[in-house]
Amino acid sequence: MSDLQIALVAEGATDYPIIKAALDAFMPRPFILKWLQPEPVLSELGGGWGGVLKWCNAYRELHDGLIDEHPLLELYDMLIIHLDVDVSTKKYSDYGQQITNFAVENGWGALPCAQPCPPVSDTVRALTRVLESWLLPMTRGPRTVLCLPAQSSGTWLAVATVPEGERMMRGDIECDKSAENKLSGAGGGVKKKFRIDKSEPSYTANSPAITARWAHVKEKCSQAAIFETDMVNATPP
Repeated sequence: MSDLQIALVAEGATDYPIIKAALDAFMPRPFILKWLQPEPVLSELGGGWGGVLKWCNAYRELHDGLIDEHPLLELYDMLIIHLDVDVSTKKYSDYGQQITNFAVENGWGALPCAQPCPPVSDTVRALTRVLESWLLPMTRGPRTVLCLPAQSSGTWLAVATVPEGERMMRGDIECDKSAENKLSGAGGGVKKKFRIDKSEPSYTANSPAITARWAHVKEKCSQAAIFETDMVNATPP
């Protein structure tokens, strides 16, 4: 059986090792994860959540059916589209007047869309509707999975690496918009020995903890458990 070819559209370089480590923990088949966005050949789209938005906009202009059947994605068995849930607090104007105008012209879902948290699920549903509006007239098919870590992918890394007794681990961490900053030591954050700089090398070096402690990550982060379920259910036989 050949390896699954999985395409990833993500906000940035630090998200790839987090998502890859999660997949390593549960995927039922060997896979190769190809990072589509952001990458050098699509550098004009930029990174961050705006890069994901622009990728969706570029691809929807070429196809109006299931995104699984997009001609530019025919080499892939599955597609993951990632957005951090804290995007729910952003505004289109963060990326300038042109994107603001596009949002109105194309009827994109309104931002910000954050709901009271807990539960985080209300915000996730609102953000999902926004993301799906970026894809129209395309729609998600059975092989396209959303990865929506709350409040960011760095939260999963924090849960995997920071002991339960640390102050930042108290309460509902999926509602803590500053969890990733705390992991890097901002505002006191965590003890120095637990700090992880937000950089691709640091996240890559520490990401195996996510694979090793995936059961714990799922216990603390409902969005991690949902991502696993959706990926396993979408995996071709």
